[in-house]
Amino acid sequence: MNTLRKSVQDYLAMRRSLGFKLQNAGVGLLDFVAFMEQRHASHITTSRALKWAQKPTLQPTEWARRLSFVRGFARYHSAIDSRTQVPPDGLLPYRPRRAQPYLYTSEEIRHLLHAALNLSSTAVLRPWTYHGLLGLLSVSGLRISEALNLEVVDVDLNEGVLTIRGAKFGKSRLLPLHCSTRQVLANYLTRREHFLAGRSAAYLFITGRGNRLDGGGVRHTFYALSRQIGLRSPTASHGPRLHDFRHRFAVETLLKWYRSGEDVERRLPLLSTYLGHVHPSDTYWYLSLCPELMGLAVKLLEYHWGDDS
Repeated sequence: MNTLRKSVQDYLAMRRSLGFKLQNAGVGLLDFVAFMEQRHASHITTSRALKWAQKPTLQPTEWARRLSFVRGFARYHSAIDSRTQVPPDGLLPYRPRRAQPYLYTSEEIRHLLHAALNLSSTAVLRPWTYHGLLGLLSVSGLRISEALNLEVVDVDLNEGVLTIRGAKFGKSRLLPLHCSTRQVLANYLTRREHFLAGRSAAYLFITGRGNRLDGGGVRHTFYALSRQIGLRSPTASHGPRLHDFRHRFAVETLLKWYRSGEDVERRLPLLSTYLGHVHPSDTYWYLSLCPELMGLAVKLLEYHWGDDS
């Protein structure tokens, strides 16, 4: 077997054993190996990596991502082949702008949940499924993929705990449930059991056929509900997203800590763990997201500076 191809397979196997899924990187690196094989190139150079990364039909943000695939692999492969060049970090530094989150008001969430309960459907469970799903997203900080992957066995209403399995990077975590959330989920589970009438269904939020909800279908329904209550205009292609529930949860948590005088910097790792962030910087980003948060942070700094003077 080609040494470079074997090395890529070993690299991917090693990283995946650590919990990284590497779906896009896996496809990309195998394509890079094919690119190298076509040119009878036996070792990685920066110029070859750049030539592969800068595919004319792709955008600069994709060029940067493709080069990052090779950079990570090259660091690994350099221990095997000393001729390997690792592309410097400064090359193709383009980074896409992070989407500006929409911070829902409590009233908007109430309108969404009310609209969900009025969904017309031949499946009598559907309105309650979307009411439960959107409600859980709004109070838990879950990613939509995590919510859709929940199984009934992951919901412990007696202990008030959700088990999130195999989330980003294969990590799992436990999330506490507020008593009001437990009551909503208990009500949904009762309706779900009655709807299934003895049929088995592993996933918590299900279709009329008892299958796991499809992410695309959920987004389509959410956009329709958003237009219905005025969150999106009838012709808008952009607007509040499902993922923004997660942003709202994080910002509301930070605001609560600031208002109660908590040491936010010390508590941030707790929020990071709760949200399932791998990099703490992803959680620190929320501090600059909301003007009210920034104002509270400045007041806290002024208070401490006053104490030190």
